[in-house]
Amino acid sequence: MGRAEIERDVTAERTRLAVLPQLQHWIAVPLMFAILIIAAGFSLRSSRDFTAADLSVDAALSHHHTPPRTAIALAVNVLFSPAAGVVIIAAICLFLLLVRRSPVNAFATGLVAAGSWVSSELFKLIVARHRPDSAALFDPLTPEPGTDSFPSGHTALAVAIVIALFLLARGSRWQWPVLVVGAAVALTVALSRIYLGVHYPTDVAASFLTSLTGASFITGLWNRYGLAALARLPFLARLGPVPAPVS
Repeated sequence: MGRAEIERDVTAERTRLAVLPQLQHWIAVPLMFAILIIAAGFSLRSSRDFTAADLSVDAALSHHHTPPRTAIALAVNVLFSPAAGVVIIAAICLFLLLVRRSPVNAFATGLVAAGSWVSSELFKLIVARHRPDSAALFDPLTPEPGTDSFPSGHTALAVAIVIALFLLARGSRWQWPVLVVGAAVALTVALSRIYLGVHYPTDVAASFLTSLTGASFITGLWNRYGLAALARLPFLARLGPVPAPVS
């Protein structure tokens, strides 16, 4: 393989996220799912039967706390907290930007991860579902009162990071390891939130949908405007290749 071919391969690797896979109707479809998720959230918030069924799962788990499980759940609570989420996403982006010399991959990965995660916070504000009542739990570990139960932000963060890393690894030998390990981590985070009694099962289930919905919109947004926005930051070319936007 000649030097020119090697350089082309390196450039292609550093700009692999210049174009992301996207839905054909990347505005209409996420909007439709967002409306359905909000409608489901309002139904869950207003239904005593749904809430009672949800709470029964938290209450049952509250009777089966063990020191190892509790230690894991509390560690996850810290590792995927909002502050830690900012640090994780920033660390990934800085690694791609400064070590891998990939401005395109860094910004695309950060936008997908942050955008997918932040979208869940919008659903929280709109739905405003009360968290499980800690008084109904046998062993409340970290009572968190409030109206930000739907969806779970911790779970949405984990799912958002997995989506972003999967897109980064897509088409490489790391694709399936990232997906399998990432799915296991996201499920662990989801289960930990129910175990701690700070979210209902339907909250964590919704988190997967909210992050996917956010990602499906963000990928289309990136393909439409991403490279054009990076082209306005000429200093990025010193850190790595930035292809010209396709008109």
